[in-house]
Amino acid sequence: QLTDMKRFEMTKEQYQKLVTAGTSTPVMFLSGGRPMFSSPQESVNAAWKALGNEMGFDPTTARPIANEGEMVFEAIADRDND
Repeated sequence: QLTDMKRFEMTKEQYQKLVTAGTSTPVMFLSGGRPMFSSPQESVNAAWKALGNEMGFDPTTARPIANEGEMVFEAIADRDND
């Protein structure tokens, strides 16, 4: 399925949202031991999901392209956005 990969380039604003999503949040717990905030990993996953919805790709397939910079990646495009 690698042939289904398509090149994408995010904007600086989109990139900044991903970077910000990965910053640590203070660990505070609700009663019962549940964390009050999402973990950085959960936040990054949610940011990639939102970006995938916005740009039309499956966020679980996104990967960097060598020598293209931090804002360029490839992923499998949604069927509706081929």
